[in-house]
Amino acid sequence: MKTHPRVTLDQWRVFQAIIEQGGYAQAAASLHRSQSAISYSMSRLQEQLGIALLKIEGRKAMLTDEGQILLNRSQQLIEEASEIENFAHHLSRGREAEIKLVVDAAFPNDLLMNALSRFASQSQGTRVQLREVILSGAIDALVSDAAELVIGVETPAGYLSDPIINVEMIAVAHQSHPLNQLNRKINATDLAQHMHVVISDSGQHEKMDVGYLSAQDRWTVSSIDSALNAIEHGLGYGWIPSNRLIEPLADGRLKPLLLEQGASYKAYLYMSYGHPQNIGPATRELAEIIKDTVERII
Repeated sequence: MKTHPRVTLDQWRVFQAIIEQGGYAQAAASLHRSQSAISYSMSRLQEQLGIALLKIEGRKAMLTDEGQILLNRSQQLIEEASEIENFAHHLSRGREAEIKLVVDAAFPNDLLMNALSRFASQSQGTRVQLREVILSGAIDALVSDAAELVIGVETPAGYLSDPIINVEMIAVAHQSHPLNQLNRKINATDLAQHMHVVISDSGQHEKMDVGYLSAQDRWTVSSIDSALNAIEHGLGYGWIPSNRLIEPLADGRLKPLLLEQGASYKAYLYMSYGHPQNIGPATRELAEIIKDTVERII
């Protein structure tokens, strides 16, 4: 049987203020209350919990071991309560104030900017905070609740997603690169003799590997633009999204590698809501605009 909490959010705020401000008097000043009110609130909190959260050393309030643990938990609690209040406030106004959008860098940039331009014209003040990631960086954004809308190559367990676009990755090198001078099909042994330009996974946890990664010689870069620039300067070969290769292939700077296998592969991108239980109207609107923009072009 569930019990109702006896401790209020205000008591947890007082507890945090004492630690953040360095004492009861300072907390009272920051919260615009009397010191006796702060002392009573803190005393009542410890009484209700049945444990000591603070100990006085000299003139300063210090955390007990139990206090440190509960301080961390209480900070999470207050942050969550603030998020609920902010969400309710945005709903009362009809729209979210801001949407955090995380997109895998393989998504065609022109399509994304087109969609954002359409959204801006009808956003009614809702801001968009855009962050580009590589591979599992999108998964990190979902599991850490760091975004309202995420477009990435995979969907972690517990989240629903819609396939949104299929991006082709093509193996390329500079037109004068030795691999393009072989005049025959290129095999794995050939690749192993040359520098491979690899785009690093921006995720922090379960990193993903794609493409041909057994080459001992590789240069690792943090973005598609850097990889493309390195390949255009003849530093090696690599797999680049076809939407970034239109001009380099058209003017002859780069050439597709004639590989025996793996000359290209498909990277499917999926769209997921970061907070599926609390999807705001503006977030839904942006998601639909992105989907519609993709469907119009492809």
